[in-house]
Amino acid sequence: MNEFFGSVWWLIVTLGLLVTFHEFGHFIVARLCGVKVLRFSVGFGKPLWMRRDRRGTEFAIAAIPLGGYVKMLDEREGEVAASELDQAHNRKPVGQRMAIAAAGPAFNLVFTVFAFWLMFVVGKPDFLPIVAAPTGVAAEAGIEAGDRIVAIDGAAIDSWSKAIQKLGEGAVGRTDTTVEVTTAKGDAATRNLAFSRLEAGIAEDQLFDRIGLKLAPRERPAEIGLVSDGKPAAIAGIKVGDRVLRINGRDVSGFGDIETIVPEEAARDPHLALVIKRGDEQLDIGLDATLFDAGDGKPRYVIGIGSTSAYDAKLQYGPLAAIPRAFAETWDVTKSSLGMIKMLLVGRAGLENLSGPISIARFANGSAQLGLAWFLSFLALISLSLAIVNLLPIPILDGGHLLYYLIELIKGSPVSERSQVAGQYVGLMMLVALMGLAFYNDILRLIP
Repeated sequence: MNEFFGSVWWLIVTLGLLVTFHEFGHFIVARLCGVKVLRFSVGFGKPLWMRRDRRGTEFAIAAIPLGGYVKMLDEREGEVAASELDQAHNRKPVGQRMAIAAAGPAFNLVFTVFAFWLMFVVGKPDFLPIVAAPTGVAAEAGIEAGDRIVAIDGAAIDSWSKAIQKLGEGAVGRTDTTVEVTTAKGDAATRNLAFSRLEAGIAEDQLFDRIGLKLAPRERPAEIGLVSDGKPAAIAGIKVGDRVLRINGRDVSGFGDIETIVPEEAARDPHLALVIKRGDEQLDIGLDATLFDAGDGKPRYVIGIGSTSAYDAKLQYGPLAAIPRAFAETWDVTKSSLGMIKMLLVGRAGLENLSGPISIARFANGSAQLGLAWFLSFLALISLSLAIVNLLPIPILDGGHLLYYLIELIKGSPVSERSQVAGQYVGLMMLVALMGLAFYNDILRLIP
């Protein structure tokens, strides 16, 4: 249940931040354009909290935290006093209305750059992209144990997570991918991963098994370098610097043994008996392992500790150097996201790749557990996704409104109210269908 409540909490935090930022974009540009804002709401449904400012705008936090809205004065939605007609949204020039519609996605884009910038300043711990003995497509391409990935399709690779992202894109789209490596002997080599030969219908959770690349194991001592608050180890009194000697009578020689023994023993009985060395003392400590899901749909038992050298790379830059890196990362992720949408539209990627709130909640919880930098990376990705989705030319979304305004610019008069209403219904049905599919995919991922 802790994982459930953690996922719910971090989902609320994620959506609360991003929706507030998105709606603030609409709000501030509307005010700059002289439009009266009636309500700024984070969430839908009955307000749980509300206050009114001196301009008559209601600020509210509502019960359903899955979105938000900015309600503006508009003659199409109710009677407007003659003295306020100049503040009505529908009376503003089409250019101003376009600016108001585009402001939400634009602010999400700004948030994305800021989150990536802060991530680089804080420093995101990661692994060097050095691979273990490969299988599957990677082995067929000639990649060998100890190879370090330095570039994928010409893009420089400095971390394992970036390598996995790029390889995943190629595999999902069944696109042959060029991987440049430095071998264990120090030689440069180029390998071609023939993802085009992967058969259709491979389940999402099996795709990386077919790629056949895993991170090379690192030698790490069994010394504890991190104890997570509220987790079993912290509750049991384990401290940073303690060395694990045995778990349920099984000898521990390195941290990798802990990562293997804990889930194996806890699967039989979550209660574990640890022998700890602290200074010159040897302590017997009992604790109950808990299930943890990092968002990959594969829950595993953990006790809430990390090694002294869990990562061997850290993506960190000074405040000024982080600025171009943040823009570059935003551009790279934007290209990847647009590429995935294109693959979905042309049928090169399956609809099972769509994710909904359940998956977002699980990934939010998992990234938060990994630390601030990883959570900032997750926020940036979701914020960018919101910007892109909202710009799609679907009625009811910001992109749909922009499409109407573009038509108005071309034809010289607004799209008829009847056409707009029809479009709203079509857009609503499209969104309901997409959300239904996303929820369906989320539920399937929960089923073992």
